[in-house]
Amino acid sequence: MCGNHTVNHKCLPELDENKLKEEVMKLHQAVYEKYGYEMKYIRPPEGEYSERTLSLTNSYGYRTVMWSLAYDDWDEKKQGRTEYAKEKLLTNIHNGAVILLHATSKDNSEILGDFITEVRRMGYEFKSIDDFQK
Repeated sequence: MCGNHTVNHKCLPELDENKLKEEVMKLHQAVYEKYGYEMKYIRPPEGEYSERTLSLTNSYGYRTVMWSLAYDDWDEKKQGRTEYAKEKLLTNIHNGAVILLHATSKDNSEILGDFITEVRRMGYEFKSIDDFQK
């Protein structure tokens, strides 16, 4: 499952309707053309949204999904903290958690296997957002 995060990671509430649609639909079209996949979920960059942007992205066929668990993994100056990352994630895991991890984080790539193993050992299972619709 792949979700939209816009082309240029701009603050959605600051965009006019045309620019917002361009930011969302350009990525939508690119993913569809390359992979034949229709994205249906969107996570607004930096979690910035408004009633207007929620309504607009909904009109494009998207459902907004936010996260419930994250840490400052996006900051390239704060890498090399694998123990911190594991502790931060494992002590905050909960039923229904939507975990935000940035692919640019070297720490995430180093801990991901152990994190998944430990979360499963704790009795949790991983599911897609689609599974929560049922």
